[in-house]
Amino acid sequence: MDINMYNPFIVPFAFGVIVLFINLFIAFVSWIYHLDKQQSKHVLKNIISFKTIAAIWEALRECIFHRNIFKRNPVLGYMHLCFAFGWLALIVVGKMEAVAYVGEYWTNPWLAIFLRFFEDGRAFPHKEVYAFVMDLLLTFVLSGLLLALIKRVYSQLLGMKKTTKHTPSDRIALISLWCIFPLRLLAESATAAIKHNGGFLTQSLGNLLANLPIEHFVLPLWWAYSIALCLFFIFMPFTRYMHIFSEVLLVFFRKWGVTESEKKTGYTDMEINACSRCGICIDVCQLNTAANFNNVQSVYFIRNAREMVNNTKVINNCLMCNRCVDACPVGIKTTLVRQLFREKDGFNKTNYYDYLNTLSSDNKSKKYSIAYFAGCMSHLTPSIINSMKTIFDKAGENYCFIDEDKNLCCGKPLRQQGFLTQAEALKKHVTEIINQTDADFLVTSCPICYNSFVNEYNELKMPVLHHTQYIDMITTNGKIVLEKKNLSMVYHDPCEISRGCNIYEEPRNVLRKTGNLFSTENEKNDTLCCGGSIADTAIEGTDIEAIAKNTFATLTKSNPDILVTACPLCKKTFMRNNAACVKDISEIVVDSLNID
Repeated sequence: MDINMYNPFIVPFAFGVIVLFINLFIAFVSWIYHLDKQQSKHVLKNIISFKTIAAIWEALRECIFHRNIFKRNPVLGYMHLCFAFGWLALIVVGKMEAVAYVGEYWTNPWLAIFLRFFEDGRAFPHKEVYAFVMDLLLTFVLSGLLLALIKRVYSQLLGMKKTTKHTPSDRIALISLWCIFPLRLLAESATAAIKHNGGFLTQSLGNLLANLPIEHFVLPLWWAYSIALCLFFIFMPFTRYMHIFSEVLLVFFRKWGVTESEKKTGYTDMEINACSRCGICIDVCQLNTAANFNNVQSVYFIRNAREMVNNTKVINNCLMCNRCVDACPVGIKTTLVRQLFREKDGFNKTNYYDYLNTLSSDNKSKKYSIAYFAGCMSHLTPSIINSMKTIFDKAGENYCFIDEDKNLCCGKPLRQQGFLTQAEALKKHVTEIINQTDADFLVTSCPICYNSFVNEYNELKMPVLHHTQYIDMITTNGKIVLEKKNLSMVYHDPCEISRGCNIYEEPRNVLRKTGNLFSTENEKNDTLCCGGSIADTAIEGTDIEAIAKNTFATLTKSNPDILVTACPLCKKTFMRNNAACVKDISEIVVDSLNID
């Protein structure tokens, strides 16, 4: 190793690298230490398995090549690719070039970054090829930088209506990042003007600079480049750019089976720090597009969470429709994280729901084919319950109406508002009551209940069906027969069973048997929230109305006879715009029943 390959301008770079890795080590150890027992168990079980290989592949696709961003916005994906893959490739190829130059693997670690300064003109294997490739990679990164500048000035050219607002520390890191590669270009070009060791880009620029007293600028430019690197590395762990490393860690822990817990854990911190604040969630949020709120989206909630800013308005002003989760290229479960930050202290008691009655001994002795759980919202729209009763009777079902006296709730509204202890206590009571029916299926008309039963109730002893799934099943097996009418219909996918549970085809199968179903602009996983979400406690009634009107207008552009939904809350919200035009799928089915 050539010990003479050193210059004091390396010190800022080296200092920045040391500070960066100390901060990363502290953060990663803290996050892993604060995993709960179940999360740690998943890691230990799967760390030595093929899941780790899958995690490596996923990290390459998402953290380096940004596949998900490419799928949603190719230009934005290219910009991120330039920085992630381009910079990594500069380091890797730079290391290979340094090894070829020195003649041994263990070179000074900074040579991969600053080799052009230390080159003395000696020949080494593939010198010209390395110079060309390094300049090509630098050009690639600079093209991404140009797009980043355009995005900041005129984001619409990159297909984005809004970009994220930055904190002062973000701005320092951003400016440092933007300076790194132009300064590298100038430093290497200035050196090439003297040593003639550049590639097609740096040598061409160096030839132009040769007409100036460039020898006076070479060292200051290398100092500036090193200082820019230093500033970026120091600020990175405390800014949005922490995602560069956190996202990789998050991918591995996900593949090992770790998910969010009932309480905030180290995994929650991983998700928060994996957010790149790309701003994609802003444009898909209806609070922005329909109600003109552009400061409460997930990107700002996560920023506040990282900086430990407890802004209750930002925490609570969320429809929890999961549009941001579906759009997030990192796949951060922002609604679950937000729910954890809504956690409220419980009362000094444990018997919250002891007043709830179990099934009577008479009911326990019966054998039911269906346990029907209407849900709170269905009780506010009784026509849905009446329709389901008619369908059950027509199908010859022996069913038990579990919440007929309206005293039961699935607990999800409590959970969404942060009453986690109370929701858990209620879940135990409801589980016991449902299991006592010993029914073949649990059927619910409320998407909120369905999502809760499927994803949060682990002790249920029967399959769970939303009533769209149940109706699809009994129309397919011939238990009921429907008459197709000359009606034009559009279907609104409720958030909780569409993005939440991937129920897309069953309701459409049913509706095609009852009338003429037409596609809409926003459907399936791109469905719009009705605006009436009970998850948002900070929103005003006028804003709910604005969202509802916008969604209703979008869905009914084709002037259908009926707007069909499968959620009592959505039906109630839409009916404020046109009561005659809105029906639940169960009502459509009853209207189409072949009585013979």
